Amino acid sequence: MRAGFGSYSLLLLLLCPVLLAQRTPQRGRPRKPPRPTATRKPPHPPPPPPAPVLPEVEPAEPTDFPPPILNPPSPFDNCPRECDCNPMYPNALYCENRNLRRVPQIPPDTHYLYLRNNYIDEVTAEPFKNATDLKWVDLANNRLRRIDREVFKKIPNLLYLYMDRNQLKEIPNDLPEGLEQLRVSHNQISKIPPGVFSKMGHLVLLDLHHNRISDGNLGKNAFKDLKNLMQLNLAHNILRKMPNNVPHNIFQLFLDRNNIEDIPQGYFNHFNNLAFIRLNYNQLSDKGVPKMVFNISSLLDLHLAHNKLSIVPHITAHLEHLHLNHNQIEHLNGTEICPFDMHARHDMEVAPRLRYLRLDGNHLSPPVPMDVINCFRHLHSIVI
Repeated sequence: MRAGFGSYSLLLLLLCPVLLAQRTPQRGRPRKPPRPTATRKPPHPPPPPPAPVLPEVEPAEPTDFPPPILNPPSPFDNCPRECDCNPMYPNALYCENRNLRRVPQIPPDTHYLYLRNNYIDEVTAEPFKNATDLKWVDLANNRLRRIDREVFKKIPNLLYLYMDRNQLKEIPNDLPEGLEQLRVSHNQISKIPPGVFSKMGHLVLLDLHHNRISDGNLGKNAFKDLKNLMQLNLAHNILRKMPNNVPHNIFQLFLDRNNIEDIPQGYFNHFNNLAFIRLNYNQLSDKGVPKMVFNISSLLDLHLAHNKLSIVPHITAHLEHLHLNHNQIEHLNGTEICPFDMHARHDMEVAPRLRYLRLDGNHLSPPVPMDVINCFRHLHSIVI
């Protein structure tokens, strides 16, 4: 028994290393990690079904405009809800600042119509069919592009028409013959049709400033028939020449901010009432300004700032304000610019009437030459 038990123990001792070697992995050569099982990509979702085709419906109001402002029903007959009717002024209709897209129906007793600061882009004849007594229409600061030719046939008694700050590209046709003021500044006007002013002999004020009017689109006789015109404003356009056939009775002529290079000799002959000339911000040089071109006895105020002048042009003894700032003037000689003989003695009443002289922005330095002071004895202010 002991011999059998000892042999059995010896057999276990011999077999243990073999069993341990089979369980312990080898350290010298590590096993490759198992390859991960491939995962399938999820399939693409099916496209959504096509949306049903609906008929296009135009929105009731443009999305970029606020809705019109309407009043409650008015106690006054025929007063449109888009406007205010003031009992203190029964002939006036106030429709400004109401976000309107079109002109409301105008009551027949309206004389003054205010439609400023709205979104009106077209004027048709229908709202004016009973407004034959209209005398004043203010359509400024809208989006006007088109005006029906029949509109002005409905309002033949119109005297004042304001359409500044719109998007008009030409002067409307068939304007009332009795019109006295036409304001169409800050538009896109590049064309003045021939004869558009031919029957407007009562027009006193014509404001065309800040448009796109050029020499080629300004007819030779565009202003010929405006016999009673007192103010013509063509400032801030693209003119290179002085306009032709400006009525000689004119009182104010504004031509600032164009590209005018010269003034023809004798251009202002026979302008017996012209008191104000504005030619600031042009391209005028000494060569383009004839010596006696401003010899106008009625002239009181002359603006020639921001040009290319190097000498002071000749002026008359009646001129009171002279603006020559921001030119290229290098010297100032009182003997040359004085409209009188400085060596002769003159009373204060007949001395030159110049009161204000502006010369800053040139190549001049103080002090003011004494001969200038001796000539212009009424001079109150000089800027140099």
